[in-house]
Amino acid sequence: MEFIIDTIKTLLTELGRLVMFISKHLVKYFIKLFTIDFKKVKPKKKKAKKKRYPSIKLWMTRKKKGRFFSNLIKGVSLIFRDIKNFWGKIRGFVLGAAFTLIFIFIPFEIYKWFKELPSPDLLVVKSLMKSTRIYDRNDRLLYEIYVDKNFEPVNLGMIPQHAIDATIAVEDTQFYQHSGLRLDSIIRAARETLFEDNLQGGSTITQQLIKNVLLTPERTLSRKIKEAVLSLLVEEKYTKDQILEMYLNNIPYGGNAWGIQSASNKFFGKDIWELSLAESSLLAGLPSAPSVYSPLYDYEKAKDRQKYVLDRMAEQNYITQEEADSAYGQPLNFAEQTEYIRAPHFVNYVRKELESKYGKRFAETGGLTVKTSLDLDLQEKVQQVVAEEVEKAARFNISNGAAVVLDPKTSEILAYAGSVDFFKEDWGAYDVVTAYRQPGSSIKPVTYSLAFSAGLTPANIIEDSAVTYRNPGTEPYTPKNYDGKYHGKVTLRAALANSYNIPAVKIANIVGPDNIVSLGKELGLKNWEVDDSYGLSVTLGGKEVRLLDLSNVYATFARKGTYKETTPFISIKDSKGYEIYNNSQIESTEVLSEEVSYLIWHILSDNNARVPAFGTSSSLVIPGYKIAVKTGTTDNIKDNWTFGFTPSYVAGVWVGNNDGEPMNRYLASGLSGAAPMWNRIMTIVLEDKPNEVFDMPEGVFVKTDEECNKSEVFIKGTNIPETLCPQKEDENENKEDKDREY
Repeated sequence: MEFIIDTIKTLLTELGRLVMFISKHLVKYFIKLFTIDFKKVKPKKKKAKKKRYPSIKLWMTRKKKGRFFSNLIKGVSLIFRDIKNFWGKIRGFVLGAAFTLIFIFIPFEIYKWFKELPSPDLLVVKSLMKSTRIYDRNDRLLYEIYVDKNFEPVNLGMIPQHAIDATIAVEDTQFYQHSGLRLDSIIRAARETLFEDNLQGGSTITQQLIKNVLLTPERTLSRKIKEAVLSLLVEEKYTKDQILEMYLNNIPYGGNAWGIQSASNKFFGKDIWELSLAESSLLAGLPSAPSVYSPLYDYEKAKDRQKYVLDRMAEQNYITQEEADSAYGQPLNFAEQTEYIRAPHFVNYVRKELESKYGKRFAETGGLTVKTSLDLDLQEKVQQVVAEEVEKAARFNISNGAAVVLDPKTSEILAYAGSVDFFKEDWGAYDVVTAYRQPGSSIKPVTYSLAFSAGLTPANIIEDSAVTYRNPGTEPYTPKNYDGKYHGKVTLRAALANSYNIPAVKIANIVGPDNIVSLGKELGLKNWEVDDSYGLSVTLGGKEVRLLDLSNVYATFARKGTYKETTPFISIKDSKGYEIYNNSQIESTEVLSEEVSYLIWHILSDNNARVPAFGTSSSLVIPGYKIAVKTGTTDNIKDNWTFGFTPSYVAGVWVGNNDGEPMNRYLASGLSGAAPMWNRIMTIVLEDKPNEVFDMPEGVFVKTDEECNKSEVFIKGTNIPETLCPQKEDENENKEDKDREY
């Protein structure tokens, strides 16, 4: 292609040179012809020089002697002879170039221009783009997902006739007669453009559809030509009703409302089929200039435009003038203009999960109907509790809180409060439910589960005494209890129920920290990997977790050892109403035995066992209910947690500061921070619900020691002690604790 262009340029240059040569010498000749006496002029003899066009020079140097016309004719004939000779030399090239230009270059450019035109098939594809709607479990709308444009397509049959008539009357009165273009409108637009220097549109409904869906809105002649060509193609491919339906579903009505159904919801809070003539006529006047005629910005202009639409309808005999006047006089009630979102942290989590499952584009434009597991009534109550309890705990330097409620039977998320207030300036949108934080002692049940799986029992005795662990290349590790005391010989039940640190570390040393991490990962702590980033302190919360994941660990205990991934979904349907997901598809895996899970529940729900650390009437007790509860606080007092579960519900709570600033060092572990919040939330969850206790598995039995009236639960086949009564210390044994090193 470049060769052809260069050749044409060369050809034109040579032709230009010839014309300039002829013109130059013709001018010289005529000057001499009219100013010189040819009889007195004697030709000068010059040496013959080779000229590019010798015939012209020969003619110019001949004796004229008054034979003006004769010489002129001869001169012209010589010129034409030279041109003929020159043409003979270049004729083949010129004809070839012309053939290439006319039959190859121009057709190729036209073909390329057509190929660059958007396909009319895209009208259907883009018209199918719909916003995704997210609902709670009771079908209450939480949010709509869309990208810039909120599409909500409807069938033409769902749009009232007066809305269709109003649109045609004001936008394109000859819509059903023309073939995509209107000659009178084109002539008018051309006159304005050429003579008034004002680029005007002469667009039909078909052209407007193409401009809004397939082309850019730039006001250029090139775009108008493309628009015209595509209009003809679209009219050939689709029926008038199809074009009108696509137009009404894709035209802008102002803001993010694209399409008449979306506009109906935005301005009037109604579906399109519920609109009156007055409301429809106002909407029909918006597309030509949505920001100018918007009733939200200039009500008077909007009413003037509405009157114009109604008058046009009367002129076109769609309605009578009396009906037009009556509609104009009707009052209009507009919907409140606020972005609609409820449970925003949860909605953002759902959105990310949808994008993970189906991709960002399908999640945003696929028109999905997402029924989530969220109970909006419970959600709003939980969110209120979080806000109120964080405000109460401000004296402990607590600025934020989060909570989640799960249904362990289905693994569904029932409530999800990611922070104290999503709309709080600067950090409110930060979601603590999915943030990684250290869990403190709330992770200990994982360690004890491993110990019970290995054959240890709640009745086994362990020494709560000072100990230091030394490993090559690391600092000595000396665990401390949160109260700074040692408690002597304690059972594993007492050690877990009272959350003593030293016994937990000693048990971790027995079962192995790598095994704890491996079990934690199987229980759903997804970020946990066996590596060198932890030691025995993993049993005290040295490895980070998410509130949602750790809540699901407790849900696994509630499911009797069966792991299920948490889900925010009940069902997902595509734009045609076909169900593409339901939560019955969630797989389950047995991670712990039913017997081990029962022991964990039995210990954590034993209020008598935790009396030494928490007292008899702490925030961990809900009267009338037997609930397994565990608290956790990090050593640096940056994170404070409480988790509790029944066979049907799990509630997990966190309080602290987003930036990791420590809370007040006098904070009582678990009792003055997260526990009161957890207590209120669990009380709400269990309201009007019966008290549930776990059925004892067949592999578990109870042993009672009548001598001291104590009893304990054991897994069959484990090492059962002869007595459950406390043993007296050996008198020869030192009463003071001695440091032990390992």
